[in-house]
Amino acid sequence: MLKKTVLFTLCLAAILSLTACGSRSSDASASGKVKVSVTFNALYEFAKAVGGDKVEISTIIPAGTEPHDFEPKAQDLVGLSEAQVFVYNGLGMELWSQDAVTAAGNGDLIVTDASDGVEAIENTDGGEAAEHGQYDPHIWLSLKCAEIEVANIKDALIKADPANKDYYEKNCADYIAQLESLYNEYAEKFGAVTKKSFVTGHAAFGYLCRDFGLVQKSVEDVFAEGEPSAQQLTELVKYCRQAGVTTIFAEEMASPEVSETLASEVGARVEAIYTIESAEDDMSYLERMEQNLSEIYSSMAS
Repeated sequence: MLKKTVLFTLCLAAILSLTACGSRSSDASASGKVKVSVTFNALYEFAKAVGGDKVEISTIIPAGTEPHDFEPKAQDLVGLSEAQVFVYNGLGMELWSQDAVTAAGNGDLIVTDASDGVEAIENTDGGEAAEHGQYDPHIWLSLKCAEIEVANIKDALIKADPANKDYYEKNCADYIAQLESLYNEYAEKFGAVTKKSFVTGHAAFGYLCRDFGLVQKSVEDVFAEGEPSAQQLTELVKYCRQAGVTTIFAEEMASPEVSETLASEVGARVEAIYTIESAEDDMSYLERMEQNLSEIYSSMAS
């Protein structure tokens, strides 16, 4: 692993040194916008909500790619040499991020760990923790944690572009108000149901569950790796039957076939749920979160 990391860093540094010379400031000044690089779609949504027409945002992880499996090639990260702000989720989601920043050699780059200030959920699986890190990284699927991420991005944009501080602060406040409104609506709804659990493709919704006092049961683990053993699947079938589960949620990038098999076994329907790691269905973050919450609530209220 160490040799692989060193090789990656050296290769990236070589490519960046060839592409960055003479171009770092010219592109930014030509557009008049703050150049922001983010790792995946949810962070793009947050940066765009705060930055509005004052920012130019690029996303490192391509659409349709599972972020847990993403291993960047040097050309994926060339934009870091020209960016003014780099936003990553943190909590082990992008284990390659610090090597990429080091190799970029961009002394002016403002690096923002969007998870700063979040109360993280610890990973209790020793094997997962050893490979991926100590914490569950899926904070963007919590409206409360999303507020913290949005505020961290706002602070980074103000640091990069202090002349537009009032603009960024207003956009941030407006967006957080929308997050709060959605949270309040569903806090009331979930508070009124007696059934508090749902079954989904992978265990990405721990922070959402914490927001609303819910429980998730999942086909795959926190990092969407592997498929359940026959024993695990048998236990899930038993749980679904005992709990009267009528809906199995499936994500496009996390073994939907297994969710479909489980649903067929217990006579449940399969509904899509968004992890907001990639752009989907031309919907915004708020639209996808509202859709998620609506579907989860319907599964419990029925």
